[in-house]
Amino acid sequence: MGNLLNVGARAMLANQAALSVIGHNIANANTPGYSRQSPLLSTAVAQFSGSGFIGKGVDVDTVLRAYNRFMTAEANSARSEAQRDGALRDNLLRLEQIFPPGESGLGNAANQFLNAMIDVASRPADPSARQVVLGRAQEMAARFAGAGQQLSDLQAGVNTELRLQVQQVNDLARQLANVNIQVSRASGTGQLPNDLLDQRDELVKQISQYLSIKTIEPGDGTVSVFIGGGQRLVLAGEAQQLTVEADPFDSQRSRLALVQQGGNLPLNEDLVAGGSMAGLLGFQNDALQAARNGIGQIATALALRVNEQQALGLDLSNPPGAGVPVFAVGAARVLPASTNARDGAGQFLSGVTIERVDANFLQASSYLLKADPANAGQYLIERESDGFTRSVADGDVVDGFRVTFAPAPPGQFDQYRLEPVAAAAIDMKRVLDQAQGIAAASPLTATTDRNNTGSATVDSVYAVDAATFNAADYPADLLFGPANLDGSVNYTLTTQSGVFNGVWRAGEPLGNEAGIALGFELRLTGVPKENDRITLEPTRFPQQNNGNVKAFLDLQAAGFIGQRDLGGGAIALGSNVGDAYAAVVGDVGTRTQSAEFLAEVSANVELQAEAARAGDAGVNLDEEAARLLQYQQAYQASARLLQVAQSTFDELIGAIR
Repeated sequence: MGNLLNVGARAMLANQAALSVIGHNIANANTPGYSRQSPLLSTAVAQFSGSGFIGKGVDVDTVLRAYNRFMTAEANSARSEAQRDGALRDNLLRLEQIFPPGESGLGNAANQFLNAMIDVASRPADPSARQVVLGRAQEMAARFAGAGQQLSDLQAGVNTELRLQVQQVNDLARQLANVNIQVSRASGTGQLPNDLLDQRDELVKQISQYLSIKTIEPGDGTVSVFIGGGQRLVLAGEAQQLTVEADPFDSQRSRLALVQQGGNLPLNEDLVAGGSMAGLLGFQNDALQAARNGIGQIATALALRVNEQQALGLDLSNPPGAGVPVFAVGAARVLPASTNARDGAGQFLSGVTIERVDANFLQASSYLLKADPANAGQYLIERESDGFTRSVADGDVVDGFRVTFAPAPPGQFDQYRLEPVAAAAIDMKRVLDQAQGIAAASPLTATTDRNNTGSATVDSVYAVDAATFNAADYPADLLFGPANLDGSVNYTLTTQSGVFNGVWRAGEPLGNEAGIALGFELRLTGVPKENDRITLEPTRFPQQNNGNVKAFLDLQAAGFIGQRDLGGGAIALGSNVGDAYAAVVGDVGTRTQSAEFLAEVSANVELQAEAARAGDAGVNLDEEAARLLQYQQAYQASARLLQVAQSTFDELIGAIR
């Protein structure tokens, strides 16, 4: 009789435990990170009797937690990818707003400035036309500076967001370490604390939103988290702390590092492969830097080219003089690595300076300068936009800028980042304030002889190269000879310094071609005949001359931005202002579209991975309701069994009495 009571009691307790577990599941059906639990029941060890083994009921061995390590890791990995792509997409969408196409774009502002020269070409002495040019110049400079400031604000936003996310990760890491301690203590009972394990996995899940992680479970219920190619963030009950520190080259940019007693350990960006922080770092170091270099290249090339042409013309001052600069842009920057060798006072032992010498060849890129490991005393410079690397020595010109080592060449382990154009746009401004300062007149005036018999007339004449143009060479006489079979015409140019022979071809300027580098370009309409003559002389009435303005107008179509020296005297033409800006807009747009597509794909992958994990470990209320009825009936039957045992026991006692 005692065995029957024992079986009933065991059954009631087992089914009561099962009902408690199911109720716990139902109560936490919507709790983030909760995993379904199930009671594990087993048959109690039977008791031997003379008639065989008689069962002793049921035991509750443990409460199982629905958990699939593989599915959980896959869901965390997919979450890291989705967060990275989402952060990159969000920042690229902000970047895209800085480069609008059409009338509100930087390209249109530059064209409006150059178009304003048309009225000056028609009325060189008109102060109102000149004032419009200054207004357009101011507007263009303000547009570039505004775009540069917006890029700087985006960088500041990235820095702030990184600090906030690092703080979140540090808090989560500390919480995870504490949970690990609690799990380890609870596991000493021989049973795993399921609810603590859920807290553990939920914290790991939240960390995976910010960083790509790898986890190791040693078997005692704790979990260790590793980031950045194997660096520990959480190891059992110990948590490392992340920090945001300045980029070793540029204090305005950020990088991640682990706080350690011997000094912070920087994390390689390439190894921080997932999570929203990887998206922020990728945006900062790639898309944002490319955009800064892109508009910096346009601002620098246009401003310096305008200033060069301005210096070749004559203004309306009294007496007329060479034009002064119209624009100023931000200086080229040299950023030494913070790890470079220093003296006892903390000053760098070596130094590098760069000087822009030809704006036409400046590229939309930063450069990395370091010692050549294979050749002592030599240096390598890498163009970061495409990875092109070449040797460089003190005084060499690379992509339109000269590199100089002072006070000493870089040491074996020294590194420098060179930014010829990255900071140009934000500091762009108009520096010419006087309308009469616009150098609209060419230093040369070309006059056709009235006895000419050909149809040639002067379209324009202006200086193009300060290094080779010499006003003392004029007046000069240009005499055309007989026409050649191909329609070209030979000519002789007699200047104060010598006689030059050349060939004129329709559509081509003369005066600055190979063999006759006199620093000016004379363009003709019509065709000269033999013995036709043109006189070139210094301009005497600048207020009536528009030659240099026509040079400004020609800049609209000139492909002077981003030219490249292909070697052997071959030059790859660059882009005009409109095309260069369109390339920047197109690059940002392409990056944004790609990021939006990847973000959508990775978000779907995350949803599928999480749905698979939740389907395996989550609570299904319909299933729990069915199990609730099942164990409720079993509990009621167990209670009935006890009643039967009690009744039987009472009847047995009564019979004995």
